[in-house]
Amino acid sequence: MKDRRKRASLLLISRCALALLFFSGFTLSTLRLLFSESYHPSLISSWRTSPAEAIYSDSPASRGLSVGETVLFPDQVLILLKYPPSSRLLTKDEIECVYYSPNTSRPHLRSSPLSIGGQYLDHQIVRCGIPPRGTIVSVALKAQGDLPPGPTHEWKSLAYEAMIDRDNTTIVFVKGLNLRPGRASNHSRFQCVYGSDFTNRKSRLKSEVVSIAQEIVRCRTPSSLLGSPHSRGSIKVSVNVIGKGILSSIARPEFLASPDPPVFIQHRVCICTMLRNQARFLREWVMYHARIGVERWFIYDNNSDDEIEDVIESLANQGFEITRHLWPWIKTQEAGFAHCGLRARDLCEWVAFIDVDEFLHLRTGVHLGSIISNQTSRPDVAELRISCHNFGPSGLKESPREGVMVGYTCRLRPPERHKSIVQPEKLNPTLINMVHHFDLRDGLNYVNIDRNLMVINHYKFQVWDEFKEKFYRRVATYVSDWQKEENVGSRDRAPGLGTRAIEPADWASRFCEINDTGLRDWVVKTFSDPNTGLLPWQQERVL
Repeated sequence: MKDRRKRASLLLISRCALALLFFSGFTLSTLRLLFSESYHPSLISSWRTSPAEAIYSDSPASRGLSVGETVLFPDQVLILLKYPPSSRLLTKDEIECVYYSPNTSRPHLRSSPLSIGGQYLDHQIVRCGIPPRGTIVSVALKAQGDLPPGPTHEWKSLAYEAMIDRDNTTIVFVKGLNLRPGRASNHSRFQCVYGSDFTNRKSRLKSEVVSIAQEIVRCRTPSSLLGSPHSRGSIKVSVNVIGKGILSSIARPEFLASPDPPVFIQHRVCICTMLRNQARFLREWVMYHARIGVERWFIYDNNSDDEIEDVIESLANQGFEITRHLWPWIKTQEAGFAHCGLRARDLCEWVAFIDVDEFLHLRTGVHLGSIISNQTSRPDVAELRISCHNFGPSGLKESPREGVMVGYTCRLRPPERHKSIVQPEKLNPTLINMVHHFDLRDGLNYVNIDRNLMVINHYKFQVWDEFKEKFYRRVATYVSDWQKEENVGSRDRAPGLGTRAIEPADWASRFCEINDTGLRDWVVKTFSDPNTGLLPWQQERVL
């Protein structure tokens, strides 16, 4: 018994000594990179074995739970919690965010997570507050103990998603290249790099960049990786900026799922959208567009913490072909739309890329499929561009119970910008898009739809309590957040608002130049229940 205790004591001392060594190494390398003010596109160091893991041998990590990756966003920390396939997702009440100083194995600060997300690949998303300077962040399970911190990366320089396309090229989504929008860049200045440890030159595989534009890189996938599907889970891919270094990466390439065996296109018209906390508008948007001819919806959830999951499940149970894809990456709408276009390619002939406050208004009442057929009689037409009319608060102070189409009826006179319906099969391989439209393959063209035939009703300037949410963060890459003193005169901003979310006294009467009840009248006539007068999205709320 005494010998056993002595051996246990020696083991504990050795583990503590090992922990101190690891923490010292972390202080000299990783922290310098984590909190540096300047941009250096290089791999951020990470612990191979955490000191906390050595000390807390009875922690949840010993039962399969671990911190997979940690990403430092400007206003929060994204933690990807890796768990066994058989484990259930955790709730917010079961988790704490814990903050460590570099020279101790015990956290000196604990706090509740900002939010808990759903399943992202084989991880669960946990969002924590920004760590105090000089600390690192991890999570703890209240009933079981602390988890060792995982590899930590800065969002401003990171390869974050990757997929292997059906031509066997790897498509890498990268933050921090700072390339000009809307055009392809010189791919000879870059290389693609594959490996489990980018610091080990002998284990790295380099490959040619086929194309690079905006934040999307297409790489020639090494044949050894294509031939070893079982090893892909441990392999990451990143981009080497020649002469500057390799960007940090959490991107593990997976084959883009395709029907096996191949099937004919299942849907004529689909919709891709990206949203955050828009669940309350989703039923109206889906039910309306289903009526005019949309058959499938791809919802890219950009960090919602409302009831979006329940709403989508309810719609799916009613027979709507709708799926939710977690997309936790901030200010990446162009990349998200490209990602969605690739996923929709084998399922949909046409895809509309519109927001949840945008509604396709068919002025003549014909079916959407008929308009597409009539406008694409020429074989070179692969995209339809539809003008947008911006609607204002229409004198309202509270959100209309009937929904936006019935409630908001006053708009600005001239149209502003456009959105598109495109054939995903005919996108340019660079996947260049400006949210409003895509680049197409050589030899293909777009047509501008006559506004007497179809427009988009964009309920952009709603009642103040709804509109002010736009000040939180804009989702597009090349659009400045409204709190920043950048591009204050941009058409993307609300005229006259500046950078602060302060309601103007006359907000309810703004943006009202012409009364337009066309869509409202059609919706009331088509959707109203003859007994109750309620619209179907209102009935859902009553139930």
